[in-house]
Amino acid sequence: MSETVAIVGAGSIGVGFAVHFASHGYRVKMWDALPDAFERARNDMSARLELLISEGVVDSSVEEVFGRVSFHDILLDALSGAALVQECAPEQVGTKREIFQQIGAYSEKTAILASSSSAIVSSEFATVTPARSRVLIGHPGNPPYLIPVIEVVPSRYTDDAITQAAIDFYARSGLSPVLIREETEGFVFNRLQGALLREAYCLVRDGVISVDDLDEVVRRGLGRRWAFMGPFETSDLNTRGGIESHAQKMGPAYARMGQERGQNDPWTEDLVRAVSDQRRALLPLEKWDERVVWRDRQLIALRKLLG
Repeated sequence: MSETVAIVGAGSIGVGFAVHFASHGYRVKMWDALPDAFERARNDMSARLELLISEGVVDSSVEEVFGRVSFHDILLDALSGAALVQECAPEQVGTKREIFQQIGAYSEKTAILASSSSAIVSSEFATVTPARSRVLIGHPGNPPYLIPVIEVVPSRYTDDAITQAAIDFYARSGLSPVLIREETEGFVFNRLQGALLREAYCLVRDGVISVDDLDEVVRRGLGRRWAFMGPFETSDLNTRGGIESHAQKMGPAYARMGQERGQNDPWTEDLVRAVSDQRRALLPLEKWDERVVWRDRQLIALRKLLG
């Protein structure tokens, strides 16, 4: 089967996927139920591509990229020949059930059926189709043509071979797939984002800080490190001795902060050891100093870039 992607839903996420896949050489076939969706999608794609081309992110012309994209009034036409069907409909269980009933019936028999759902797990809508073994979540960062991470979330119905095929397909296209091993509402991207937002709202509510000052803490503080490291690596490099030492020093304080918000999830010894073991497999302690220098160089480069 050719490297063709069918995008079901021509809203902002659908447009983002179309820009990504088409600019990476894939044939893209778009469908939407709304009659005015295609004109808006064309305009949005053109604007996104002009920006990406002007900044040197995409080395094709707008015309070349658009030459790989087609718009279809009939869903069956969009699904024909597609190795990946990327559903980008609104975040409503009923809507997704209706769509997957159709794409399960009319897609190619080996096609990956991926939903861009931000929080709804696929087991809530995959059961409507006998093709449930080909259904999973492919949740992108927004916009996917600039944020490469994509969460691949199989359900208990998903065939393992389909999960691996989805990971391989996304990786070939230039995305960075991560496997979410258990279905959980919001997956990981939005659970992390939600945790920070919940605390941010509480701090503003309690008069601790203003909205702009809180954003400043993130954009010039946490966000600087998180631009190239995750929270585990950040903590690992913050304390000599690594993340186990960090947990010993800061764990009780973080536990009190959680209890203040009604959350009782202490970092147990077993949990800390499991996290530490994974970090040490990635970075032996004898290379800790070297990695700290790497971190500082990244922060210097980012500081120069941001001015």
